[in-house]
Amino acid sequence: MDLGNLGIFKLMSRKMDWLTQRQEVISQNIANANTPEYKSRDLKSFSFRDALSDNRRLTPAATDPSHLAGTRGPGGLAKEQKVRDPYETAPDGNNVVLEEQMMRMGQNAMDYQTITNLYKKQVTMIKSSIRSGG
Repeated sequence: MDLGNLGIFKLMSRKMDWLTQRQEVISQNIANANTPEYKSRDLKSFSFRDALSDNRRLTPAATDPSHLAGTRGPGGLAKEQKVRDPYETAPDGNNVVLEEQMMRMGQNAMDYQTITNLYKKQVTMIKSSIRSGG
């Protein structure tokens, strides 16, 4: 049984992938905290509503060479965005605030742990129902 094909597991996997990508972006922000003119970045926030509607979209198929390509842009749910309103910018143009990045990193870690625990709980429930025969 492939759990990746079940809806809830697919959504949790996508959230975990998003959290992993966000961790990379936060790490890049921290690594460039002293780089002149570096602007901090973050990912577009993940929402299960968007993820559900994204799963239901059909990809256009060109059945004729004269058909135009679809309008979906690259990047999907995890598009990188520049932070819009930094409240602190250094004289060299860098707007990375280490305290803010550390808070994001902590929140990201807690969210990842929460999704991991939900994943484990779902697997336990499936195992329990298989053992009980119902």
